[in-house]
Amino acid sequence: MSDFIGNWQALMVLVLAGVLPNEAWRMLGLWLGGGIDEGSELLIWVRAVATAILAGVIAQILFLPPGALASVSPMLRYGAVEAGLAVFLAARRSIFAGVVAGEAVLLIGQLWWR
Repeated sequence: MSDFIGNWQALMVLVLAGVLPNEAWRMLGLWLGGGIDEGSELLIWVRAVATAILAGVIAQILFLPPGALASVSPMLRYGAVEAGLAVFLAARRSIFAGVVAGEAVLLIGQLWWR
């Protein structure tokens, strides 16, 4: 069992130093944001900023790919973005569905053309 889990001390450090501090802030945000109206201008602004950040990250990865992604052909990268956009629109503007579809096209395409 210890071979499967690995070094349990390292896992405890990871949980204590990485997960718990982040979860505290997430819970505080959940508690403070629980009373905000979903149609409020603040939440609309936050959603717009989050979407803009995601678009910027996608553009940066698409045009200036880091690391191993640089070995993927540009046409496959562009096709993955197009597929992700199509699924995003078809799934009633679900960012999660669009990102998953784009990643799936990228991974399957890379495996197919190896």
